[in-house]
Amino acid sequence: MFPRLLTMPDPSQTLRDFQPTHDFFIGIDSDGCVFDSMEIKHKECFAPMFIKHFELQAVSKYARKVWEFVNLYSKTRGCNRFHAVIRSLDLLRERNDVAARGVAVPTFPALREWVDRESKLGNATLNAEEANGNKGLIPIKTWSDAVNTSVKDIVHGVPPFPLVRKTLVAAAAKADCMVISQTPTEALEREWAENDLDGFVSAIAGQELGTKTQHLKMAASDKYAPEKILMIGDAPGDHNAATANDALFFPINPGDEEASWKRLNDKGLEKFSGGTFAGEYQQQLLASFEKCLPENPPWGL
Repeated sequence: MFPRLLTMPDPSQTLRDFQPTHDFFIGIDSDGCVFDSMEIKHKECFAPMFIKHFELQAVSKYARKVWEFVNLYSKTRGCNRFHAVIRSLDLLRERNDVAARGVAVPTFPALREWVDRESKLGNATLNAEEANGNKGLIPIKTWSDAVNTSVKDIVHGVPPFPLVRKTLVAAAAKADCMVISQTPTEALEREWAENDLDGFVSAIAGQELGTKTQHLKMAASDKYAPEKILMIGDAPGDHNAATANDALFFPINPGDEEASWKRLNDKGLEKFSGGTFAGEYQQQLLASFEKCLPENPPWGL
């Protein structure tokens, strides 16, 4: 007898039901974009749990470097945590210095299969998989739960970048603003409320509601003119989500966040609302952003 499949309500319906109150829409990433929280989360929470739960202690220094490259210092920066596990383990497995130590880097076929078919990659769907008997994902759930516990315990008092609040005040006066992120919604709501920023956004969309591309499509596509939709983010995935929805993109350049927010506050918002953002100005921003993050790791494989 097959196990009974468990179903749950679709939380992304809130995005489909969202109705405009302004002519403009602005999607805003959170970690590394609004908050300077990427470094502390990945270096103090994600990487240690990656090493602990996947038994990478014997190659911990390489595992840490790989995790940080994938999630902070390359074009996969800001990707969903489950994609990051696959990419990090693959890169670690290819390193000659890891192979020389005779360490067997784990593989998780069930994770690859799940990631390939599931668009709402979060703990809610992961919990449903476990309830439906997918035992191959148990180590992944254990790791993800440990990461969430660590983030809740460690990541506090991280303020937004300078000029974020001032920029959000100006943005919310002219546009419907929404958090669009691959961070769990619970953490997003806590961080935005902790910094008294939640009043500037109409909704907070985390990983449980789908990908960033899906967030933009459900909340904004066909509800606003494409030239009146802007995505603000610090990672190529944010740019890809904007491009997939024919939206504009303002990059918060990694390593140059303060200057990026000043640029957005001083000129970017005005160009967006004035209809002069697309074209030369957008291309200048993208050219600068493209130089920030490499595609390939700096070490020899």
